[in-house]
Amino acid sequence: MRLTCPICGERDRREFYYQGDAVALRRPAPDAGDDPWADHLHLRDNPAGETRDLWQHDGGCGAWVVVTRNTVTHEVLATVLAEDEARARS
Repeated sequence: MRLTCPICGERDRREFYYQGDAVALRRPAPDAGDDPWADHLHLRDNPAGETRDLWQHDGGCGAWVVVTRNTVTHEVLATVLAEDEARARS
């Protein structure tokens, strides 16, 4: 699979480190207790179809990138800098 870093251009996915579901960045409150934190840290969905994931261009510029991709076809539909997406939602 190849991912396009908005800064560096198209690269092999081995340059990137998968960080998980982009929506899962919502963390439990610090005092939420063990169960919510255990769920947040260890339980992940494995959907078939379109997903939005957070990747870090660890082997390159270090940018955080939100990747929209299809887990069935392996097609990468879009990539955007995480900071640009956060700014657009503000």
